Amino acid sequence: MTGTAKDKTPVARQQRVWDKAAPSYDKQIGFFERTWFTGGREWLGQRARGRVLEVAIGTGRNLPFYQPDVTITGIELSPAMLAIARQRATALGREADLREGDAEQLPVTDGSFDTVVCALSLCTIPDPAAAVGEMRRALAPGGRLLLIDHIASTWSPVYAAQWLLEQVTTRTAGEHFTRRQLPLVKAAGFQVMEAERLKAGTVERIHAVKPYG
Repeated sequence: MTGTAKDKTPVARQQRVWDKAAPSYDKQIGFFERTWFTGGREWLGQRARGRVLEVAIGTGRNLPFYQPDVTITGIELSPAMLAIARQRATALGREADLREGDAEQLPVTDGSFDTVVCALSLCTIPDPAAAVGEMRRALAPGGRLLLIDHIASTWSPVYAAQWLLEQVTTRTAGEHFTRRQLPLVKAAGFQVMEAERLKAGTVERIHAVKPYG
């Protein structure tokens, strides 16, 4: 693949989108966390155990919510986002192995984590099924998968608005509003322990486990 062709792949486009968004991301997402994703990061932090891999760690906004006894590895496609995450980890005095990488081809060994976390990111990953498959590969048997994302609403007027918005955001930022991750989690062979929908069904929290054997 030539350099020019590689630069045009969906993953490369997403990297450019997030590099551009990095300086203003914390301010923008902070508003939505207060009004739409309320309590989501706390929910993740309470359930994460042992060796934690956070996929698409972004600017590291989950870092303050992890328990002191977990170890953290973070993978992020955008170097600009990752630089902010490293600054946040330093400011918190939190040790974390933060690496550049693609959610669809995680640079980790098989079965090396007890928990995999992905927050507000499968909505933008070009191939979410591949990413969920990689999360499963990274988990040890019995390991936890913890997801939070915005999804297609259960209320038809809201769904219609999401669909219209998506016609713009998928082209400009690769962001989908009518996806749902739960079917992908089930298809990957996870056992679903918790699945909760909030905000007219537009937000879903999933706690699933990789079976033994």
